[in-house]
Amino acid sequence: MGSWRELGAHFSTAVVLAGGVLVGAVNIYVAASLLPTAVAGIGGERLYAWNMTAFLVAQVVATMFVSRALARLGNATAYYLGFGVFATGSVVCAVSPAMPVLLAGRGVQGLGAGLLTGLGFAVIHSALPRQLWARGSALISAMFGVGNLVGPALGGLFAQFGSWRAAFVVLAGAAVVIAAQVPRALPRSERSPSAPVPSFALAAVVGAVGAVSIAGILTSILAMAAFIVLGFGFVVAFLLVEKRAAVRVLPAEAYESGSPLRWIYLTIMCLAAGVSVEAFLPLFSQHLGGLPPAAAGFFSAALSFGWSAGQIVSSSARRVRLLCLAGPTLLAAAFVVLALLQRENASVLAWLAVLLAGGTGIGIAMPHLSVAAMASGQQAAAAIATVLTMATAFGASIAGLLVNLGAPSMVTSARYLLIGFAVVAAAGVFTTAAAGVGARPAVARTDLPPSPHDRAPSGSSIDPE
Repeated sequence: MGSWRELGAHFSTAVVLAGGVLVGAVNIYVAASLLPTAVAGIGGERLYAWNMTAFLVAQVVATMFVSRALARLGNATAYYLGFGVFATGSVVCAVSPAMPVLLAGRGVQGLGAGLLTGLGFAVIHSALPRQLWARGSALISAMFGVGNLVGPALGGLFAQFGSWRAAFVVLAGAAVVIAAQVPRALPRSERSPSAPVPSFALAAVVGAVGAVSIAGILTSILAMAAFIVLGFGFVVAFLLVEKRAAVRVLPAEAYESGSPLRWIYLTIMCLAAGVSVEAFLPLFSQHLGGLPPAAAGFFSAALSFGWSAGQIVSSSARRVRLLCLAGPTLLAAAFVVLALLQRENASVLAWLAVLLAGGTGIGIAMPHLSVAAMASGQQAAAAIATVLTMATAFGASIAGLLVNLGAPSMVTSARYLLIGFAVVAAAGVFTTAAAGVGARPAVARTDLPPSPHDRAPSGSSIDPE
């Protein structure tokens, strides 16, 4: 197991890999903070909810092209493309005269952010030595939590002065600055013929996320149920076609009988989906806890802060199986306790401690699950980002649906949301057990791309965990 000091020797590489994920993560919360101010300036209240949907759907789509971008363009050019697309989308948002243009910019941002997130996980194989994969994965995943801290601060600062457009300019500039580090950060990679795009699977995923998103904003129970059924129909179609297709979104191993990869991905989804409750924490903390808007925005960062802290601490731990089982258990328990604390004039300080504990549950399991998936090859590593973004997109849609079901009572909405995601997190306990992560030594794959850093010093001993 490599140390953080060793990772520091690859500083430029860490900046590019983590920075690509960070700009996308920050963007989510910057946009959420700025949107009320932007709507006041350019209108489009009826399209308010679609800002997140446009970004997340585009992000899911982009992560499916990561392996193909690497094969066709190579490491460096693929990263230039990701940063360039993200910066372009940010500029479109900054100059938007109306909400439809802002939505288009958010979609372009999502494409760039999805590509950068996927590249962060996929390029670890060739950019870092094997003993630093767990550290690198922890650093990259921790950027989601850092984004939840920086995003509200940056967005709130610019919104306070009514300069919401300038915030998107800052995001574009950050992407350009990080992109300048690419030439010295990444090793050269050979290009190879890229596989065809899995068009049907892509359409099915977009259709599923879109259907559940629409269900979340409907008021008719019948129409809501119809779109939920439609969404699950798209999911079933995706799985049926993927299993038999020659070109897949997920690795073939995920569909093999007895393979732990499918359960690893499902566990990652169960954990990552839990972060979707953050979008509504500012709302609940203002109406039920009496917090001012600025404090409520930062309050939503508690879960992700726990995630980040848990990942940093647990990335070098040895009890992998125990941590992977404890993660979803802790998250589910935290959501149940938080649901019981929801009432008028609630004490938000108690919420804070529970949210930190729940986020820690995500953090102590996630880096080990990521490394377990990476052991199956580069496509499996690249698919981690697809799984994460799919979990986020579906989670956001389901969260909106649960809150809508509980309306108009704020307490009922909060309890529906938290109990619903407690059930999702609890399912992660069973998928973790089925995956068997840490139960036996990982078998090294022979199809992994060679890393130029993989030569361990003479006499060194590297723990596979």
